[in-house]
This record gives sequence, structure tokens and C-alpha cells, in this order.
Amino acid sequence: MAVPSKLVLLIAVLVASCTTDTEALKPKKTHIQFYMHDIVGGPKPTAVQVARRLSNYTGSDPIAAMFGSVSVMDNPLTVTPNPNSTVIGRAQGIYAMASQHNEFSLLMTLTYGFISGPYNGSSFSVVGRNPVMNEVREMPIVGGTGIFRLARGYCFARTYSMYQMDAVIGYNVTILHYNVTV
Repeated sequence: MAVPSKLVLLIAVLVASCTTDTEALKPKKTHIQFYMHDIVGGPKPTAVQVARRLSNYTGSDPIAAMFGSVSVMDNPLTVTPNPNSTVIGRAQGIYAMASQHNEFSLLMTLTYGFISGPYNGSSFSVVGRNPVMNEVREMPIVGGTGIFRLARGYCFARTYSMYQMDAVIGYNVTILHYNVTV
């Protein structure tokens, strides 16, 4: 009788040690809304062009003339569209003019990092096409850090205001992520 009870105890210990936290395996859905300020003009731009098409372009299409231009950005993220509202993070990355015909479209590779509030220290990344003249643009979320580890989801971008080439863009974000701890 002593052997079977030790075997049952061993099996119980093995099962208990192999059981994982099922809450950590369930995806959590988070909705966030914020505004990004993309400033390309003035004395303190937050986005700067670092490459452009060679000067051998001879066409008259202004969109095609911009094809291949690459900009690097470090844009503030705020709670409201007002540039003086609370800064909750920064959007850092690269965008490139990706269309040659009839459409002002960017390829975006950005990380949205939070520096305050409930998401402080966490970030998510977006990689995708942004047809900026559309009223609403949808882009995929492909990963994240902090509480957004293993993130996936989507964001809707809508231009709130534009002056020359400076823009305020509203973001409505839906993120699926897991409660993964290291």
C-alpha cells in the first residue's frame, strides 16, 4: 500500500508543477485613443526626411516625384489634439513614400512607446501601408513590449488637422495581448 500512495503523491506533484496559469493564456483586449503630432516644418521638427529620390526624375506628377523619400520620426503622443495637452508617449520609427501613382501612400514602421499612465514603459509596433489621403486608415499591430508582449491588433488613424505638411492624427487602437511575465 505504501508504494501506490507514493506514486499518487508523485503524480499529483508532477501535475501541479506542470499546470500553467490559465489566465495568462487568455488574450486581453485593450482599447486606447491618443493623438500623434507629426511636425515636419519650423524650428523643431519631429519628423525629418533622410533620403529622397534622385534628381533624375523628369515627370510632372508630384506623388511620383516623392516616391522613395524616407523620413525618420520621433513624434509626441498626447491625450487630446491640443499640442500642449499631456504627453503620454512617443511614436518613433520610419515612414517612406511607397506609391508612384495617384495616391499619397506611406509604408509605416513605427513603435508607439508610452512614458506615463497605465501603459508606462510598454509599447506596440505597427508595420503597414498608410494611404494618408483616405479619411480613415487601418494598419496592423505586429508586436509589443511590457504589458503588450505578444501583441497583435489594429489601429485606425484619422487626420484631425493639417497645416501645410504638419499634421495631428487621431489613433483608435485595439490590442490583443497576454499577461506574460518574465
